[in-house]
Amino acid sequence: MNDDPRSHGLWERSAPPAPPTTPLDGRSAVDVAIVGAGFTGLSAALHLAQGGARVAVLEGVEIGFGGSGRNVGLVNAGMWVMPDDLPGALGPLYGARLLDLLGGAPADVFALVERHGIACEPERQGTLHCAVGPAGLAEVKERARQWQAQGAPVRLLDAEETARMVGTRAYAGALLDARAGTIQPLAYARGLAGAAIAAGARIHTASPVVAAADDGMGWRLDTPQGSVEAAHVIVATNAYTSAVWPEIRAELVHLPYFNMATAPLSDNLRRSILPERQGAWDTRSVLSSFRFDRRGRLVFGSVGALRGPGLAIHRGWGRRALARLFPQLAGVPFETEWYGQIGMTANNLPRFHRLGRNVIAFSGYNGRGIAPGTVFGRCLARLVQGEIGEGDLPLPVTDPVAAPRRRLKEAAYEVGAQLAHLTEARF
Repeated sequence: MNDDPRSHGLWERSAPPAPPTTPLDGRSAVDVAIVGAGFTGLSAALHLAQGGARVAVLEGVEIGFGGSGRNVGLVNAGMWVMPDDLPGALGPLYGARLLDLLGGAPADVFALVERHGIACEPERQGTLHCAVGPAGLAEVKERARQWQAQGAPVRLLDAEETARMVGTRAYAGALLDARAGTIQPLAYARGLAGAAIAAGARIHTASPVVAAADDGMGWRLDTPQGSVEAAHVIVATNAYTSAVWPEIRAELVHLPYFNMATAPLSDNLRRSILPERQGAWDTRSVLSSFRFDRRGRLVFGSVGALRGPGLAIHRGWGRRALARLFPQLAGVPFETEWYGQIGMTANNLPRFHRLGRNVIAFSGYNGRGIAPGTVFGRCLARLVQGEIGEGDLPLPVTDPVAAPRRRLKEAAYEVGAQLAHLTEARF
C-alpha cells in the first residue's frame, strides 16, 4: 500500500481485492461514524448495520492499513496476561468477563468467516506456544494449568510431541490451544468490509479525520474533502491513531514487528514443518513466530522494524534463525517482507475509553488484535444500539493516561531488537 512493499508484503499480494470504496465527498449525516477500518471498526460497522443503524466508516488510507493488515494472522484466545492475573488487574467482575469473552473470541472470528463466506484462508488447527529452555517450559506449564482450570481445551506437549508437531527439537515443550488458529489477516479485514457494505454500511477510504467538533446536538467529523455528522462516534484507530484524539496514541508504546515469507515450499518440505498447520510462536522476550499460508509459504517473524540498520540486521537474523530451526530450509530465500507497529499498554491489557459525549473507543491490543478486535467491535455496536450499558462491557471505563517516557521506550524496543538479532546465538 502507498507503493511500499514493506507495509503489507505477502498479505497484500495474496489477499482478494478490497471492496470498492471512495473518499468521502461532501456532507452527509449518519447515526454512527466509525474512525478506522481495521478489525474493531469493521466489526462494529457490520454489527451496527445489521441492526439497522446508518453507519459511515472513515479510513485514512485503505481497509486494513494499520495493524489489522500487517500482523502474523494468529487467531488466539485470551491476552498475554496469565488468566489468573486478570481478576487482580481488572477486579473480579471485569476479569471474569474479559476471560470469558476472549476465551471464546476465536470461535466468533471463525463463525463470522463462515457466515459471510470470507476468503481468508482460515485454519482451525490450534496454535502452539513453544517453550524455549526451562524458563519457557515453566511458563507454558503454568499457562496450561490456569487455562485448564477454566475448562479450556488446551494441552501441554512434552519435548518429543512438540518436535513432531513443529518439526524441530529446539523447544522443551509447547502449549497446544485447540480454540485458536490462523487466517490471512488483510483478507479477513477486506472480507469484514465487504460484509459491512452488504449490510448497508458506507466505507470511505483515503478519508482521514482532520477535525472533530461537538455542537451539543451531535458530532461533525471533517476530512479533506467532506464531513459527516453523527450522533455517536467510535474511535477504532489503536496504534495508528493520528492527529485527532491524540490521547489514544499517547498511552500506547509502539512495539515494531516484522514478517518475512518464503516462496511456496515443496510438498516434502511442507510435510516436515508444522505438519498439522498450527500457527506457532515462542516464549522469548524477543519472540519468534511462524506459520504457513494456504499456498505453503512459511511466514517467519519477530520483533523489529525493517528500516534503517534494522533492515539488514533482521534479514540476516531471519536467514540464520530459520536455518537453525529447520536446517532443511537453509538457503531458501524470503520472497516478501513487511512490518508494522503493535500498541502496547502498561499492563498489557486493552482499554475502554469514553473520549467525549457519545465518543467511545477500545485500544491497546498488545499483539492480540484479531479475535479481541472482532468481539470488542461487536461490544461497541451493542453499546451504541442500547442493547447493553457501560456497566455490561468487558472492561471498565478509564481515562487515557499518557505512557511515561514513551518515545524512549519505543526507541529501546527498536534498537534492542536489532542488538538481540545481531548478537543472539539462536538456541
